[in-house]
Amino acid sequence: MPLTHHETRIYRNRGVVIMLPTSYEQLMNETLAAIEPLWARYPKTRRMWQLLTTDAEAIANWDMADYLTAVKLNYNDHGMTHAIIAAANAIRIFHLLAEAEVTPDVVASGAGDLDDACLVTATATLLHDIGNQVHRKYHEMIGVGLAQPMLDRLMPEIYPDVEKRVQLRAFILHAILSHDFDPPPLTVEAGIVAVADGTDVTKGRGRKAFDLGKVDIHSVSALAIDEVHIGPGNGFPVEITVVMNNSAGIFQIEDTLTKKVVKGPLSRWITVTACTRPSDSPTDARIIERLTLRNGAFVAE
Repeated sequence: MPLTHHETRIYRNRGVVIMLPTSYEQLMNETLAAIEPLWARYPKTRRMWQLLTTDAEAIANWDMADYLTAVKLNYNDHGMTHAIIAAANAIRIFHLLAEAEVTPDVVASGAGDLDDACLVTATATLLHDIGNQVHRKYHEMIGVGLAQPMLDRLMPEIYPDVEKRVQLRAFILHAILSHDFDPPPLTVEAGIVAVADGTDVTKGRGRKAFDLGKVDIHSVSALAIDEVHIGPGNGFPVEITVVMNNSAGIFQIEDTLTKKVVKGPLSRWITVTACTRPSDSPTDARIIERLTLRNGAFVAE
């Protein structure tokens, strides 16, 4: 899902000169357009998506989580925009794995079908960061407590059967708790949530921290990611390709994405490729040309 470059402007701050989008509306639209063809396969997931993204309580949760992380802690976006981008990417990853006949735990356990497993994945990703509204520390556990009453209120519309609803709710809460690997995810659905969380890294998404004075490898590296593409890979059901404008982006990729692939339950089925823009690019993208994840580590090709 590449950024649309005709809606960009030159960004200059502390020696950094790059093109950044004027807003992330286009990125959101492109992300949502990518999952639109999939809704016919996952009607229950689509209904839950509609319920959550228009729910006043859910929206307030996202707003407050974003306020505390972005304004008080100088972190990047942890609100509704991040939730939707990550959740849409989670659905795309889920679908590619399903096409490759990877069995999600909801199906393996007998709790539901593929649509139910997709709903678990999408719902957990939408709600994974809401605990940040209380504090970043323990936000995973706090998020579980905040999500449960919302799920109990919204899920009966889709699942009138109490036993089925409680089983699926358990998978959702597990994925929320484990999305940052403390504790580690144990299910395929939770692994997808964790990886999808790390795909929302396109440049400027972490700009606020840099603007507010956080000048370190985390903030600079966050400005170096141009595009993230999700699709089938060579020998893997899923390949996540990250295009950088500067080799510093490799830190951001390893810190937020590859460790979740390598350490999670999806390492057999997902690979990550990181590459810089062409060698004639006017920006500093020369140190690294292309790296691919092999046996848990990046190697040059």
